[in-house]
Amino acid sequence: MEDENRAKPDKRRKILKEVFNNAVMIFIALGVGFFLNKYVVANAQVPTGSMETTVMAGDRILVNRLSYVFGEPQRGDIVTFIYPDDGETLYLKRIMGLPGETIAGINGVIYINDQPLKEDFTQEVSYEDFGPYTVPEGTYFMMGDNRNNSWDSRYWEHKFVKIEDIVGKAEISYFPHPRLLK
Repeated sequence: MEDENRAKPDKRRKILKEVFNNAVMIFIALGVGFFLNKYVVANAQVPTGSMETTVMAGDRILVNRLSYVFGEPQRGDIVTFIYPDDGETLYLKRIMGLPGETIAGINGVIYINDQPLKEDFTQEVSYEDFGPYTVPEGTYFMMGDNRNNSWDSRYWEHKFVKIEDIVGKAEISYFPHPRLLK
């Protein structure tokens, strides 16, 4: 009888220890997940078709927050950034104009410093002329690949995105059709 009474507290202690260990593991996993999401990679769903056919509305993407820690954004990078006109909404666009460049669109052709830009990431021609705009140092000019259905730098009040407002480079679309983004 005495052995049975002693076994009950041992069994409870084992159960409590197991519950505690599981709670600690869950807490650690949540902490690691939070850290990764906040500082390394962001997970996002694309709400609009402004980047079609490269990224479709509804696609789930992973954004590398560390892409520009050791390097500069490049023309053609697909990035998420804070929309400059409201300072809070996240947008997904392609970098088209780099700091110090002059960008314009004339008769469906993008010009960088008066030279036509060879674009291999979109077949769509913009029907509206824009610019010329000179991109200030430390900022970038953004455009969607779906040129005639994209709210981008061409139309914003604050036309340029500051480097510190770029969240990261969109690297992968993982749902519904997994692929690398270029």
